[in-house]
Amino acid sequence: MPETKQLTLPITGMTCANCVATVERNLKKVNGVSAASVNLSSERATVEFDPSLAALPDLIGRVERAGYGVASGEADLLIRRLSDDNDARRLEKVLSAIEGVLSAQVSFTSERARVRYVPTVVSQAELRKAVASAGFEAVETGGDAEDAEAKARQAEIDTQRRLLITGLVFTVPLFLFAMGRDLGLFGMLMDAPWTNWMMLILALPVQFYVGWQYYVGAYKSLRNGSANMDVLVALGTSAAFLYSLPVTFGWIEGHVYFETAAVIITLIKLGKFLEARAKGRTSEAIKKLMGLRAKSARIVRAGQEMEVPVDEVLVGDIVIVRPGEKIPVDGTITEGHSTIDESMLTGESLPVTKGPGDPVIGATLNKTGLFRFEATKVGKETALAQIIRLVEDAQASKAPIQKLADRISAVFVPVVIGIALLTFLAWFFLFPQPAGAETNTFTRALINAVAVLVIACPCAMGLATPTAVMVGTGKGAELGILFKSSEALERAGRLTTIVLDKTGTITRGQPAVTDVVTGPRAGGENELLRLAASVEKGSEHPLGEAILAEANARELALSDPHGFQAEVGQGVTAEVDGRQILVGNLRMAAGRSLSLDGMQGAVERLQGEAKTVMVVAVDGEVQGMIAVADTLKDGSQEAIRRLHEMGLKVAMITGDNQQTAHAIARQVGLDVVLAEVLPGDKAGEVKKLQGGGQVVAMVGDGINDAPALAQADVGIAIGTGTDVAMASAPIVLISGDLRGVSKAVQLSRRTLRTIKQNLFWAFIYNVILIPAAAAGLLNPMLAAGAMAFSSVFVVTNSLRLRNVKID
Repeated sequence: MPETKQLTLPITGMTCANCVATVERNLKKVNGVSAASVNLSSERATVEFDPSLAALPDLIGRVERAGYGVASGEADLLIRRLSDDNDARRLEKVLSAIEGVLSAQVSFTSERARVRYVPTVVSQAELRKAVASAGFEAVETGGDAEDAEAKARQAEIDTQRRLLITGLVFTVPLFLFAMGRDLGLFGMLMDAPWTNWMMLILALPVQFYVGWQYYVGAYKSLRNGSANMDVLVALGTSAAFLYSLPVTFGWIEGHVYFETAAVIITLIKLGKFLEARAKGRTSEAIKKLMGLRAKSARIVRAGQEMEVPVDEVLVGDIVIVRPGEKIPVDGTITEGHSTIDESMLTGESLPVTKGPGDPVIGATLNKTGLFRFEATKVGKETALAQIIRLVEDAQASKAPIQKLADRISAVFVPVVIGIALLTFLAWFFLFPQPAGAETNTFTRALINAVAVLVIACPCAMGLATPTAVMVGTGKGAELGILFKSSEALERAGRLTTIVLDKTGTITRGQPAVTDVVTGPRAGGENELLRLAASVEKGSEHPLGEAILAEANARELALSDPHGFQAEVGQGVTAEVDGRQILVGNLRMAAGRSLSLDGMQGAVERLQGEAKTVMVVAVDGEVQGMIAVADTLKDGSQEAIRRLHEMGLKVAMITGDNQQTAHAIARQVGLDVVLAEVLPGDKAGEVKKLQGGGQVVAMVGDGINDAPALAQADVGIAIGTGTDVAMASAPIVLISGDLRGVSKAVQLSRRTLRTIKQNLFWAFIYNVILIPAAAAGLLNPMLAAGAMAFSSVFVVTNSLRLRNVKID
């Protein structure tokens, strides 16, 4: 199979779902392109292609030929160490060869490099690294690298604002004058011929300056063999404007409709401006994540402490972090202790205590201590960079529910033009005006046809799904929930059954002491535990380590064991403080004929709770027992309770025996227990549940459970902040907290509800108002207002998701 590459391009100039289809269709025509997906809300195209057959210039050229643009940024770099003009030419070649660079100019005289680039393909940090690898030094003199795309978008919004203001300056007086004249407020002046000429003068700049982009958009759309919203606006306003010209010139009798054309254009421009501003707010979560990054880092190189931009930190650098500072990159602590606030990435509010050997995540906040750590991941490899990339990929993907809207949008505009034509013919031939009516038959037929053209709104249909997905995935990232695709976001809202892996998901996955039972002759809990832990100092068995960990947690003073002996599968013995101590299982105690001294009832109780019982004997007499078990993770019971409250069935899958599995199930209140299941058979068990008509989610660690995660309708990986990209599941809970599952399902349900509300509005709006306009019940100006604000409604409805309380 040929190697495929994926690029994301920021597209400019799209107005509706038809534009999306046009850009997708044109990108797919490029030789070597295997897939292209365009998102109207984020205004980005994700393209997969064979790099041996296609390159970035081919893709950009195709987008531009289709009548759209690709947003670009400009880097202004001050270059040091240029010795002559040859160095400038060499650096220019190096920069021009970087994928994503559109043009590069290097001047030896001014020692500056001006680089135009695509911000989603290459960053300014990468440009500076390329300059450094060529033997020069780059100093940034203009703008933040990551703001390049935002600046291009802002420039577009500023242009829309300027056109809107121009439209209002001419349209408001034109509309007021037309209304005043129609209502007879100007007396004798209302019939003066110059009034029509004055209205023409006011309407001209609105029609052909403010509305020019509709003509350009319509031409490009028709040239590409499709029809978009621009075609409808251009047709509707031109019909009203052009009909008014012969009336103004005195060639025919009638009423002029210059104000109708101007009001339609200005209202639609107002709607587009408000929509662009609202769309900008749908990506605020991503901007917030980008804003978390530290700008600089304090590192130690060659024995010298220095401060460098975060982009210049290398793997292996020792980084110093003081209290109150952000951790610049991912790494492992080598010296010092601190508590770290990771809430910005994991959604967990409590700070985490860290010490030597513990991992730290870039962009998290150091709260209390000073520490040093070794950088292990920098640049695009850090957890934050991976999270941003995954969220952007999810926002660019298409949800299955969007396919219906896409199919309708593809034929929407031609159908509306057909309805407008039928409306004109029906009113002209079937319902002629009676003699002496205020408007003649032709005028009334034309005005009703114009109303049909401008009321139709394909934009709302195109924005209904992607805006909700953008806000939903962004909200998820804030909560420490990563949806890797919009399909996963949609499917999670339809779940009926949640299957939880036991080890590491419901339980901690490491044994811990749960009970210390003392006999009548023991010297108390702590003394019994101290003796047992002293023996286990020489053991490497997980149960022994659990006993030792508990003794250390209680800060007990341990003694050194002598004559340590381990009996495989049974236990250990040693001499501690002159006494012979045995720590072993019940089989070991029975083999040595040790009496349980009335503690048999406690043994049965503990075994019934799926705990492993270790007998502790001192000088041949049993003095107590220590129970060890894989303990529940904090929040497991609450998480399963929440899932039940949401009407979901919860199952557990584990390789443990039936007794252990059911004991865990009783503690947390599970509905179904699938015990003694081998790792390779987990996917088969999930498939059986799906066969019963259930929509199933599998929750596991994302690595060991890969086949089951892939088999489930939705795979949810519980990980930590550093391995988000490793997990094969379409949903990742960064914090590792099981309560995140209910949050993910809640958020998905709310997003799905919002998408359905948006689609209902978009469809019902057109279904009701297009026939109303055809029936002559809508003035074209009111129709334009309704059309302009239908897409604004959809975007603002999606934005409500940002304030939804998820708990």
